[in-house]
Amino acid sequence: MSRRAEAKDETRRFHLGRAERLNRAERIALLIVVAGSVALDLLGLISAPDADPVLSAISIATTLAFALYLRSPLMATSALGLAVALAFVIGDPTAGLMAGAIAAGLVLRLATTPLVIGYAGGFLLCNALYVFRYGDGEAAPTNVALFLILATVAGAVGLALRLAYTRGRRLEHQLAERAELERQAVLAERRWIAGELHDSIAHHLTVVAMHVQLLDDDDARPGSQEAIRVAARKALSDLRFVIELAEEAPRGTTVPSGDLAAAIEEAREEFEATGHPVVCDGDPSDEGIPRGADLILARVVRESATNILKYAGPGDVRFVLELDPESISLRILSPLPTAPRRDLPSTGTGLNRMAERVLGVSGEFSAGPSGAAWLVSARLPVA
Repeated sequence: MSRRAEAKDETRRFHLGRAERLNRAERIALLIVVAGSVALDLLGLISAPDADPVLSAISIATTLAFALYLRSPLMATSALGLAVALAFVIGDPTAGLMAGAIAAGLVLRLATTPLVIGYAGGFLLCNALYVFRYGDGEAAPTNVALFLILATVAGAVGLALRLAYTRGRRLEHQLAERAELERQAVLAERRWIAGELHDSIAHHLTVVAMHVQLLDDDDARPGSQEAIRVAARKALSDLRFVIELAEEAPRGTTVPSGDLAAAIEEAREEFEATGHPVVCDGDPSDEGIPRGADLILARVVRESATNILKYAGPGDVRFVLELDPESISLRILSPLPTAPRRDLPSTGTGLNRMAERVLGVSGEFSAGPSGAAWLVSARLPVA
């Protein structure tokens, strides 16, 4: 499992498998408590002439051991255990056991399972030794009960804080995931709108650009003006349709492009208006062509027509349509240009869009030079 997957899994479940760290507010609170306790011990040592310096030193060391929880729960718990052992040696373990009971909150808040078990075992052992050594005293049972109750309460608070922060991390992770999904959805919507605008409007604008160049020819001017009017009207219609889909339709809806026969007929008119005779082999109106394949091939024809109007050299444009029980194939051949058209640069978006549509239904697509022609080939399964 990768580190990213492990981190993701850790945010989904609570466990004691790894050490935690105190947050900023907890660090400040712990430092204030430690500093205040040490200051009180020092003040008592200075102000009380009969104060035992050894007991005061152990008390201060015990308090300072809590500060180690800022760095490492293992180091802090080990130092605290050593301070409690020293308190037993000098014969005054009560303060040490009280500190050990309070430490249960930090142990349950920060430590791993082995350390929690070790702490619990050590704390119970110290209480047993305390009863064994001071069991004859009247206060011993009461003190032990107090230590155990205090440890239970402190541990419950520490565990509750740990659970709360685990839930907080899980929520942060879920919110981050949701934000990322929303960002991806917005990007997908933008790509979809850009693709639909390219497919539906770029073709008409190309027709306009081609016919603008013919307006200086008196013989071709009337036909070019009509072609520009028609292309502009279609572009506006497609633009309104794309805007309506972007506002209302479910994501992934595509702009209807008409059937294959209509797309080829439209391309024929545009090619012939710009001086390209058209030859069509096969029947684009064949009822055996599935509707899905019909729409995809119509888009291929339309995008190919855009590229042919922009880049093709003089000569015939040929559509070859073949249909068999297994598949339907369309080949579009256009003459290669005699010189590159630097005034109409290509981004390759059209070819990529055609390839995505064909390959998306397990078809085959290719585009490139073939002899003296540029060949676009698309093959789709009938099923």
